[in-house]
Amino acid sequence: MKKIIITILFGIIGGVGILVLDIRRSKEEKSTGLLNGDIIFQTSKSDQSKAIQLATNSKYSHMGIIYKQEEDYFVYEAVQPVKLTALDEWIKRGERNHYVVKRLKNREQLLTSESLKRLKDVGEKFIGKNYDVYFEWSDNNIYCSELVWKIYKEALRIELGQLQELRSFDLTHDLVRKKLKERYGDNIPLAEKVISPVGIFNAAELVTVEEK
Repeated sequence: MKKIIITILFGIIGGVGILVLDIRRSKEEKSTGLLNGDIIFQTSKSDQSKAIQLATNSKYSHMGIIYKQEEDYFVYEAVQPVKLTALDEWIKRGERNHYVVKRLKNREQLLTSESLKRLKDVGEKFIGKNYDVYFEWSDNNIYCSELVWKIYKEALRIELGQLQELRSFDLTHDLVRKKLKERYGDNIPLAEKVISPVGIFNAAELVTVEEK
């Protein structure tokens, strides 16, 4: 009987110890701040942003990759043109300064100093490219989620979110139809491959690390 009681007590103590370690580890992870390669999302204030939100059923319409240079943080993003933007400036452009930061679940294993360098090197070939208002799946011009997806795919062989065809989004809203008409006239490329911000936002490989 004493052996059983002792076994139970050790089990409880062990469980509490594991819980304490998990809580401590969780606090440490939250206190580490932003890291190179993190992915940040926001809601833009443009008409196009609203159309993207409606078509993709998502709150978020713009995104980029965070890089730290010395003590300063930047967002590598596809705007006009593709460039590095100071993080504070990037956040201020978003609706109510709200943003969400996501990170690879197994970042420590995947984003070594070597692979992080590869991530940056791959991204370099896009810098200065024009923003792709037609959302074409080519490297001639590029849009925000396409930039992030292609960098991670080429550098790390990771596909963040599933590619979709344009036809799979909700194209019924008046604002969406207006934007499509402006861009494509009567020849909407419904079969065009697209990766949306929400497609990456919901990627199983990512976990939220900060939201403000």
